[in-house]
Amino acid sequence: MTFLAALSDRGVLAIAGEDRVAFLQGLVSNDVAEVADGTAVWAALLTPQGRWLADFFILTDGPRLLMDCEAAQLPAIRQRLSRFRLRSRVTIEETALRVHAAWGGEPALPAGTIAAPDPRLPEAGWRILSSEPPTANATEADWDAHRLTLGLPDGSRDLEPEKSLLLEAGFDELHGVSWTKGCYMGQELTARTKYRGLLRRRLVPVRIDGTAPPPGTKLMLDGREVGEMRSARGQAGMATVRIDSFDRDLSAKGATVTPAVPVWMRTPDSAA
Repeated sequence: MTFLAALSDRGVLAIAGEDRVAFLQGLVSNDVAEVADGTAVWAALLTPQGRWLADFFILTDGPRLLMDCEAAQLPAIRQRLSRFRLRSRVTIEETALRVHAAWGGEPALPAGTIAAPDPRLPEAGWRILSSEPPTANATEADWDAHRLTLGLPDGSRDLEPEKSLLLEAGFDELHGVSWTKGCYMGQELTARTKYRGLLRRRLVPVRIDGTAPPPGTKLMLDGREVGEMRSARGQAGMATVRIDSFDRDLSAKGATVTPAVPVWMRTPDSAA
């Protein structure tokens, strides 16, 4: 069965003008030139020091690049992009397009709908933008539960602005970084993290026995801090955890939190 849910916490920013691809190419982590009709790219905007600020899907309707972003971040993303516009022939505008996610099969959509497979994992489904939204048969909570089972990060619910590293959050394995397109803001630290093997912790899905700890709760093992809770729904959640603690039960405010490393994630053991 194909499920389709409206994502009310998402919005769409449009980048138009003849320099739109070149403009974004030097600012975001992935190859914007790969965006095409029916093909989306997942990318992030970083600080100059290589720390996460925002991530988004980039789709197109032909003359515009359409950034499917967290609605709460749209003004800040627009403002930051505008700082770098300089002489680039681009416009940056918020739109009235609405965002849906579909999974479980390819959705049947009305004409004029902008849609593309979610580029992170085949099981993640589809991203859909439309001014006349299709009929939903699932809720945002259903979508949240689905993405948690896959171990997919959900923006600022799981990553910390000006702190999180892309590779800690799976952007390499989930096709959110291009290693061949050339320089972009924050590229140096991202590349150094990959090629020097500097990761000590990862954002991973977790199983929760007990009441889900609130975001920011420290995860403890034998009296020492080994991670931090991020988003959760019911008995599933996401947490940053030290890689050397993946095979242990962790404690957090009376709950037991157990890392459940997804099959797509590369770890030192899986790479051996």
